Amino acid sequence: MAITNSRDDDSPSLPIGELSRRTRCNIETIRFYEKIAVLPRPARTEGGHRIYGAFHQRRLTFIRRARELGFTLDEVRALLRLAAARDVPCTEVKDLAATHLAEVKTKIADLRAMQKALTTLIAQCNAGDQPNCPLIETLLGGA
Repeated sequence: MAITNSRDDDSPSLPIGELSRRTRCNIETIRFYEKIAVLPRPARTEGGHRIYGAFHQRRLTFIRRARELGFTLDEVRALLRLAAARDVPCTEVKDLAATHLAEVKTKIADLRAMQKALTTLIAQCNAGDQPNCPLIETLLGGA
């Protein structure tokens, strides 16, 4: 299902709090996404309150899920453009996701290296009551 801005089935009726509850997205995050134009600005009541429709809910759910997978906001924008296309070009989506996966794998490798280094330093700290803590010394650049 493409995420289009068709408002035929979308009579705005959701206040921001309800949109937040339905999408599990913080109200401030919703406002931020509007500010950076990832989420279109909603209609407003005569009193100036934002009111959202089903389109906003679908789009915000898409954004939240993409962010949960670690996609950057620029990548989310690209995915939204692709999702809005009449025929979603799966090859482009696959390429974007593959690039993202490579970045995730690099981060995991970096985290494993940090884990190993911290494990070693913590073991050195547990070696006894030393006058100079090996962890502090390493952070100071002494080890």
